[in-house]
Amino acid sequence: MSADVQAGRFLPLYWNFMSFADLGLSDELLNAVTAAGYDTPTPIQAQTIPSVLMMRDIIGIAQTGTGKTASFVLPMIDILAHGRARARMPRSLILEPTRELAAQVAENFEKYGVNHKLSMALLIGGVSMGDQVKALEKGVDVLIATPGRLMDLFERGNILLNGCELLVIDEADRMLDMGFIPDIEHICTKLPSNRQTLLFSATMPPPIKKLSDKFLSNPKYIEVARPATANINIEQKLVEVAPMKKREVLRDLIRSEDVQTAIIFCNRKTTVRELNKSLKRHGFRSGEIHGDIDQASRLKELDAFKSGTINLLVASDVAARGLDIKGVSHVFNFDAPWHPDDYVHRIGRTGRAGAKGKAFTFVSREDAEHIENIEKLIGLKIERLGRPVRESEPSEKAAKPERKVREKTERQSKPRKDEPKPKGKQAPAAAKESDEGWNGPLPDFLNFTIAP
Repeated sequence: MSADVQAGRFLPLYWNFMSFADLGLSDELLNAVTAAGYDTPTPIQAQTIPSVLMMRDIIGIAQTGTGKTASFVLPMIDILAHGRARARMPRSLILEPTRELAAQVAENFEKYGVNHKLSMALLIGGVSMGDQVKALEKGVDVLIATPGRLMDLFERGNILLNGCELLVIDEADRMLDMGFIPDIEHICTKLPSNRQTLLFSATMPPPIKKLSDKFLSNPKYIEVARPATANINIEQKLVEVAPMKKREVLRDLIRSEDVQTAIIFCNRKTTVRELNKSLKRHGFRSGEIHGDIDQASRLKELDAFKSGTINLLVASDVAARGLDIKGVSHVFNFDAPWHPDDYVHRIGRTGRAGAKGKAFTFVSREDAEHIENIEKLIGLKIERLGRPVRESEPSEKAAKPERKVREKTERQSKPRKDEPKPKGKQAPAAAKESDEGWNGPLPDFLNFTIAP
């Protein structure tokens, strides 16, 4: 078998005919998977699940939307089905970079573990620490945590990690971006050395490679897509628009593109708030999610989006990774992302599980370098729509004066035959009027006369 096949870049034909029953999962788990509406594993699931059940360490390189979460949740449920949890000593630990991702993994355990009696705790910020401590004291089979909250409870003596048999480090490259790698290294030193470790990441930058070399033992390397490539199911467009015209163009696109559900990404939290208010004023069913909203409100907005109460979700990059919401037809980058990797993860909210999706990115002249970096990363020239619209650009009607007025002006400017020509060097002809300047009516504050 070739190295490419082993790495998962090109799968043998028989992978297409596999079912979850071929992966070695228990009947109880297979019933839960079937009840959830799934029968065929994705490539990352087909390759990862058997190896996890064989207690191998794993490095999984996969884009979001490939079914990565189920690839570790499903085998973990069967592995943890045998054994008993002890107070303050979780049997397994899953580290997630954000509260949203942690909550989403917890939902997966509840959905697929419906036929198992596994206990679970969620350690995230924005939730009462007292309730989390009580859950730990009862003993948990699965602990899902963000590094910051886990470190807080560990340093307070509320949790012991020496009984953890299985560690999952999810979205490792995002952990790197958020500065969590030192915390993860510290956490790893507190875990048993003979544990099983699974590391998943969309990319493999050098610091993540160093982390895996240090804390994983003879891991199986599984790659189902080249890092930082955009999903081919997503139709990508660049919309050239002036900053002051963005809201208007967005509303027009939402109406004309038959948008069912869409996530609209902004670079700043203030932009998220202002855009959401603007959309609501124009009659759209929108909500917002960003870092300044408390956890309860964020989950409420996500639930409203999933249920269809709202169909537009304005978000900052806190929600760019890992949100697994079915049926998102469009993604709008109201602001072009500053980092190329964020572009891939933003647009990955649509076109999931083989579905088609569309992604529109609003760009102005200032975004040229960002777009160049994005196109270099994904290896694709993104189609451009329209041309830059300038706030000072006159309307088509204003730009075309009446023929009579134009002819009269030309006659007045044409010199008479008997008029003497000026001596000396003539001044150069006036340059063609630029559309960069103001050619509308004279503003009132400029309409004044200076006394002699």
